[in-house]
Amino acid sequence: MTSSASPASETAAEIWEPQPPALLPPWHTPEREALMGQARRFAMDEVLPVAGELDPQKGEIPASLLSGMAERGWFGITVPAEQGGLGLGVFEYCMVSEELARAWMSTASILARSQGLGTAVLDADRRHDLMARSARGDWIGAIALSEPDAGSDLAGVTTRAVLDGDEWVVTGRKRWCGNAKAADFIQVLVREREPADGESRSAGLLNLLLEKKRGEFPEGLTGSPIDKIGYHGFLTWDLTFDGVRIPADNVIDQARAAQEDSAAEGDAAEQAGFAEAQKFLNTARVHTAARAVGLARAALEDSIRYLQEREQFGHPIADFQALRFNVAEMASQIEQSRAFYRQVAHLLDLGLPVAKEASMVKLEATEMSIRVTNQAMQLHGGNGYTTERQVERHWRDARLTTIFEGTSEIQKRIISDRLLPRSPLS
Repeated sequence: MTSSASPASETAAEIWEPQPPALLPPWHTPEREALMGQARRFAMDEVLPVAGELDPQKGEIPASLLSGMAERGWFGITVPAEQGGLGLGVFEYCMVSEELARAWMSTASILARSQGLGTAVLDADRRHDLMARSARGDWIGAIALSEPDAGSDLAGVTTRAVLDGDEWVVTGRKRWCGNAKAADFIQVLVREREPADGESRSAGLLNLLLEKKRGEFPEGLTGSPIDKIGYHGFLTWDLTFDGVRIPADNVIDQARAAQEDSAAEGDAAEQAGFAEAQKFLNTARVHTAARAVGLARAALEDSIRYLQEREQFGHPIADFQALRFNVAEMASQIEQSRAFYRQVAHLLDLGLPVAKEASMVKLEATEMSIRVTNQAMQLHGGNGYTTERQVERHWRDARLTTIFEGTSEIQKRIISDRLLPRSPLS
């Protein structure tokens, strides 16, 4: 059996109509409404049919969809206008991502591999050129952080980089590197040296920029795809670095690059750099929350349509109160998570510190997405446990959101550490 773009999926967008003016939320602007409408039409008309065809085949996002997103400027939503981007904020980035995730989560995820990623080199002219390429969709990357024995504990990274003349020589193994072969670059977390006595375990870590051709691995790098149960659209790789050479200047330093772009000096420059690096982490968590909301919304919309179509005992099953109450609960949970991620995105755009809130919304939205997609499968009955309906895809993809970008347990630790500081003896 293959997954089809069922009637429940094809017409689900009709369920979510623009709100009348009296009900518009405080964040509303005509520009945001137009952007959201554009993203919704693209997702439902262009992405969803492709997802229905390629996801069962574990196929990759086709170039046509990447071109469509590039034409709309979405690879540069958060890139400043003077560098070729749309010059918008985290709010708009997450709003578009929710719409894309409603159709196929991988299309929302590929946006995170642009937005200026892999541009924080210290040469200002080169940085400007890479930002422009990122905004055009010509600089889409991959991030190699985790290893077989270093996931949540990235301070345990053992992949080594040794400086040999004007090049770094990288040796080691990386795991869970999405889009690695199709990317224009890979941002690789490596260990330059072991931490000295009294230093943090993360001392000696560097991010290096490995430039490459799309569809190829450079000399010394080999990889094998990891066979996942979901999150198709791009391949996820287990990579082996065997003497891969990277130019010595290709060091990614988010904080120092932010200082270079700032007119601040001294302590103010240090603070600007730290804030930029922290915003990157927080943005990733809010982005995951938005994707989780999109997946949950897909499951709800498909369920509403299915309940209206399916008849039992002479009635559409949408008439049965128990099922109607399920829908009410699902919709309420989605709205709560959407309001929360948009609130945190707004605070990020104001430049406020929101590490705790970003972890909270990542935790809440992703756990909600699992509950809602699971309930949607139950509402579909036996049909939900087939590949004939797309609800099983939403469920498979939602399950991952509590794992990547920091597990739910990691988010709980971040939140609790800010609410309950640890004693010196712990």
